[in-house]
Amino acid sequence: MTEAVSMPSAAPDPIDDVINLLGGADVFPKRPDGALAAHRLIEKGLPSSALTHLLDNIGLLADDPALQQALGISMRTVQRKKDSQAVLSILQSGRTWKFAEVLAKATDVFGSQEAAERWMDEPAMGLEGYKPIELMSTPAGVDVVETFLGRLSYGVYA
Repeated sequence: MTEAVSMPSAAPDPIDDVINLLGGADVFPKRPDGALAAHRLIEKGLPSSALTHLLDNIGLLADDPALQQALGISMRTVQRKKDSQAVLSILQSGRTWKFAEVLAKATDVFGSQEAAERWMDEPAMGLEGYKPIELMSTPAGVDVVETFLGRLSYGVYA
């Protein structure tokens, strides 16, 4: 008699985590099926409701001015677009998507969105004392944060 061999389950798709942070099926009836589909979605402009959903579901970072810098959009502009069918610019869409990607990765590393947001709002020795959220305003800063998160996910703290 042979024993059944269980196959490891596939790792969750990071795009699913991003889509969920941006409103899930309510905002994206057709889920992008990969990075190129996500690129096309961003290129067309994310619906403003994606940003609204993200902001409505952020706790600790909601009032941080660095969040506006990271997203490349002022809260005043968000309020103007909130009740409209507007789409974000390519730049705003890209930054919103990237912020959601980093938040999703940090949530995976730290176990909860609350813990991830707390980490993003605390100075990190591995980031020369910067808060991760402060570095999210430039592509170079985002790269540093993503690299640091990758190291943390493997248990490398320095």
